Amino acid sequence: MPQRPAYTGRFAPTPSGYLHFGSLVAALASYLDARAVGGVWRVRMEDLDPPREVPGAQDAILHTLETYGFEWDGPVLRQSDRHEAYAEVVGRLLAQDLAYPCHCSRKQLEGQAIYPGTCRDAHLDRHDAAIRLRVPDREYAFVDRVQGAFRQHLGREVGDFIIQRRDGFYAYQLAVVLDDAFQGMTDIVRGADLLDNTPRQLYLQELLGLPQPRYLHVPLLTQPDGHKLGKRYRSPPLPAEQAAPLLCRALRALGQAPEPTLEQATPREVLAWGIAHWDAGRIPRQATLAEAQLR
Repeated sequence: MPQRPAYTGRFAPTPSGYLHFGSLVAALASYLDARAVGGVWRVRMEDLDPPREVPGAQDAILHTLETYGFEWDGPVLRQSDRHEAYAEVVGRLLAQDLAYPCHCSRKQLEGQAIYPGTCRDAHLDRHDAAIRLRVPDREYAFVDRVQGAFRQHLGREVGDFIIQRRDGFYAYQLAVVLDDAFQGMTDIVRGADLLDNTPRQLYLQELLGLPQPRYLHVPLLTQPDGHKLGKRYRSPPLPAEQAAPLLCRALRALGQAPEPTLEQATPREVLAWGIAHWDAGRIPRQATLAEAQLR
């Protein structure tokens, strides 16, 4: 029987747009962290929300990764192919009364900091309902490899959260936990905007008897107006002809110190340098980083 790799990581983009510089920093951090220890690196397409998906974005994302020199292990996993697994778990949680149907509309919940529990004990019909997970009156804590200790009280700070939307689509929190376990992820490297999602995922892992990976949240790159670099703010896509310089810039964002001559190298040469010199301890220990500072 083949031995399980000591390190398995992944990059999991959402095809609601094309890759931008913020995506590149996250992809590079996860890639180097895996390859520097001889680990496995996978790509997963988080296509949970078809109405928000941009036509052609999936192919464009994969093509950009290839252009920038990234090589992943095994086939690309698409969450759209995993609905049966999600449905089985939602059904099980409902049967165990660990989750419940919720008929509350967004308008009804407007102004509420957390879900007030309106439908928690109402025993409503599942038809035309979202499914919420009951959260315990407990604090969940973990130590992030960059951001340090993080804790969150699920009952007071989050409330019962949705695992399946009213329109039938599955929620990120459920899918990411099931897919990370399914793919044997030992390490999750992603942007700091997902830091406060982690306690919810820890609870789901505990509830479902799944292993807990190590976490590393890299600083989120922000624009001059304070918004994060992202698809919704029309951050520019990654140009193929700028692959090496942008990889070097992404290395600098991660606290690494690439040699200036690498900007004239090939993308794979930049990545090879990054693997040989990777030091996660040099990543800035902060939640956000102004993208303009890296120019």
